[in-house]
Formats: sequence, C-alpha cells, structure tokens
Amino acid sequence: MAAGTAPVATLAPGAPAVSLAVAAGSAPVPGVMPMGTPVTFRMAEAITTKDKTLETGYLAHLEVLEPVMLNGVVVIPAGSPAMAEITDVRNKGMWGKSGRITGRMLYVTVGDRKIRLRGVIDSKGQTGTAGVVASIALVPLAGFFTTGTSAAMPMGTTVKGFTDEDVTLTTN
Repeated sequence: MAAGTAPVATLAPGAPAVSLAVAAGSAPVPGVMPMGTPVTFRMAEAITTKDKTLETGYLAHLEVLEPVMLNGVVVIPAGSPAMAEITDVRNKGMWGKSGRITGRMLYVTVGDRKIRLRGVIDSKGQTGTAGVVASIALVPLAGFFTTGTSAAMPMGTTVKGFTDEDVTLTTN
C-alpha cells in the first residue's frame, strides 16, 4: 500500500450477512458502518423524458462519487457501481405540463456484495404555465399547444443516498 493511502475494505466472501474484511497488511479496524450513512453518487448515464422512451422500472446506473470511510478505512470506494429504479415518469404535455422523473436508490455493489440503499432521485422540467396563460389571453386554443419542458438527469448529476443496513467491518 502506498504511503498516505487509506486501506480499502473488501467484502468477506460467502458471508451470509454484509460483512467487510480489511485488506491484508493493514491495521485491524473493528466497527460497524451504521445504517443511514450518507453516500454521494453521480449519474453514470443520462436519463430524460425528452424522447418519451423512459419507463417506470428502468434501472438507472450511478457510481459512488466520494469514498465512504470508517475509522480511516475505505468501506465503499469511489467509482463503485450503484443502481436506482425509476418509479414514476411523466412526459411533458399540453397546457404547460412539465416532465418529471422519480426513482428510488436500490443498492451499491462493493466486490461481490450489494449494500442496500435508500434515497430518492428526481428531476422536473419547467412548467409552461405563464406561456399558457399568455397564449389563452391572445388566442384561446393556443394554450393547448404550449408544453412544459422535459425532465432530465444528465450524466454526472450528483445524487445523495444513504445505506439502508449496518455494514460490519472485520479483519482478514
């Protein structure tokens, strides 16, 4: 291990519960990363309602932005893949209706283990209400053709989540 680098915890193979083992050669670090530990993610792909193909149930890909540490040991490394499930999609529509994307965090993968997460991802387009009101004042049917904007979460968008289980650290 390079000087000044924090040891990286790895998941214990075959353990029935989520359990982590400290990398060989590093100091033992007993402890538990508690449920509710904050984790910062970034979108690893762009999702949008613009093309009207996004559907509920879609699994969106994210990655851990900053390592999650406990007692100087990296428990969840930066770059670890994570998943969120899209639970609600509303496409933009007539009368200024904006698009909306809502989802829930599912898990982050560390080694061969999946650590449950909780949290919400969402994005809303801009409503076109002012345009609808103005157009109705001028031409009554024009509001029918005025739409809001699509919802989008570009690649790299920052998302906050939390662990949804305790993660026990053990030594090799």
